[in-house]
Amino acid sequence: MFKKIMPLTAIISLRMFGLFIVLPVLSVYALSMPNSNHTIVGIIIGGYAITQMIFQVPFGTMSDKIGRKPTLLVGLIIFLIGSLISAYATDIYMLMLGRFLQGAGAIGSVITAMISDLVEEEVRGKAMAIMGGTIALSFALAMGLGPVIGASYGVEMLFFITAGLSILAMILLFTKVPTPPRIKHIYHETAKT
Repeated sequence: MFKKIMPLTAIISLRMFGLFIVLPVLSVYALSMPNSNHTIVGIIIGGYAITQMIFQVPFGTMSDKIGRKPTLLVGLIIFLIGSLISAYATDIYMLMLGRFLQGAGAIGSVITAMISDLVEEEVRGKAMAIMGGTIALSFALAMGLGPVIGASYGVEMLFFITAGLSILAMILLFTKVPTPPRIKHIYHETAKT
């Protein structure tokens, strides 16, 4: 079980670490940008969650149709692009776009589905608990490291780290993650009348 799920939990943890590492310093950084105000900064801080919520179901459906690995790759590429836009942002609206794109790379539902595909039903709960634990650990590490790295190297560096972590996640996807069995769903068949 561990060999099957650890690469997947590493991928989701790297992505979540990237999202969390900027949280402790993002509001101060965003307020220092041209045209910023408290409302826009609030949208930037929570905006990734909105787009993540919007794209979870479409990404899940897409993974059923084209496969889990290609869908994960698409999500990680979107996340990478959002991270780079955020790193190079020169104004508040560019930062907002980057954060929205980071959230739009919503792969959480795909990873959950892939773990369900790969592990036996008897240990599925344990596998999901391990995934949740690694996300919690990534949150704790990000909250501690974000302010230290941001103060030493600048907030832009946090977004570059996030971009690097998404590339690492892509490498893990194709070198360590087993290909799940193809699951055939009822809605793949056309209705016969």
